[in-house]
Amino acid sequence: MLKESINYRIKMMSEQLSVSRSGYYSWLRRPLSIGSLRNNELVDKIRQIHAKSKQRYGSPRITAELRSEGYTCSKNRIARLMRKQGIKAAMRRRYRVLTNSKHRLPVAENHVEMQFNPSKANSLWSSDITYIRTREGWLYLAVILDLWSRTVIAWSASESVDENLIINTLSKALRNRTTGEGLIFHSDRGSQYASLRVRHLLKENQITQSMSSKGNCYDNAPTESFFSTLKRELIYRESYKTREEAKRSIFEYIEVFYNRQRRHSTLGYLSPYQFEILNNHT
Repeated sequence: MLKESINYRIKMMSEQLSVSRSGYYSWLRRPLSIGSLRNNELVDKIRQIHAKSKQRYGSPRITAELRSEGYTCSKNRIARLMRKQGIKAAMRRRYRVLTNSKHRLPVAENHVEMQFNPSKANSLWSSDITYIRTREGWLYLAVILDLWSRTVIAWSASESVDENLIINTLSKALRNRTTGEGLIFHSDRGSQYASLRVRHLLKENQITQSMSSKGNCYDNAPTESFFSTLKRELIYRESYKTREEAKRSIFEYIEVFYNRQRRHSTLGYLSPYQFEILNNHT
C-alpha cells in the first residue's frame, strides 16, 4: 500500500513538472552542487548564530559573526538566505521619552552638538532613563554609556524615577572608570539631571555637564538607540512578574550579552569589550 502511494505521488509530480518518471528519478539521484552544499552549510550556521543571539541578530551582525569565524560571504547573500528560510531579527518599536524637561531648574549648555564619536575613552559619557513594565508596577532604568566604545559603564534600576536614580548610576560610573580632564556628561533636560545634587556631584568630580538642545530629539541619540535595542531584543519579548526578575534579566543582557558579545555597527561590528581590548583601554 505504501509503495503504491509513493508511486502515485511520483507519477503526479512527474506529470505536473512535465518530465518523465525516469527523468525525475535521475534528478533525485543527482548530487547537490557545490553552491547548494555551501548554502546549506551557511543556513545551518546562520540558524546557530541566530539562536545563540536569542533571535536578536539580523543579517549585518550574522554576516560579521560568520566572517569572524572564517566564512567568506556577503551581507546580501546572508540576507537572501535568511529571507528564504524565514529567519529574522526582532522588530523595532518606537522609543518614548520619559524624563520631564518642563521645570525651572538650571539647564546646562549643550557641549556635544551631536558629535557622538569621541577619540578616546572617558571623554564623553551619555545618560538617559527608560521604564519597564512588570506585574508589580513600573521599573525605571538609568544607564550611562561611554560613547567612545558604546560600553554601558553603569546602570541602576528602581521603582522611583527621581534624582536618586541618577546619583546611584553616576556614582557607579565613577567607581568603575577613571575620569580624566575634559570629561563631558551629556543627557536630556530632565529634572533628574538638572537637580542640585546631580550638578554638585558632577562639579565635585570636575565633569562638565551638557544637556540636549530644546526640542531636538536626536541630541541624545546613542543612548536612546541603546534603549530601543534593549527593548526590541529583550524587554518586549518578556513578561516580568517582579521588578527583581526584570533586574536579573537586564543584568544578563547588559553585562553578559551587550557589553561583551553584541556586535555594534558603529564599532565595525565589534562588541564594546572587543573594541576596548583592541584599543588597549579598560
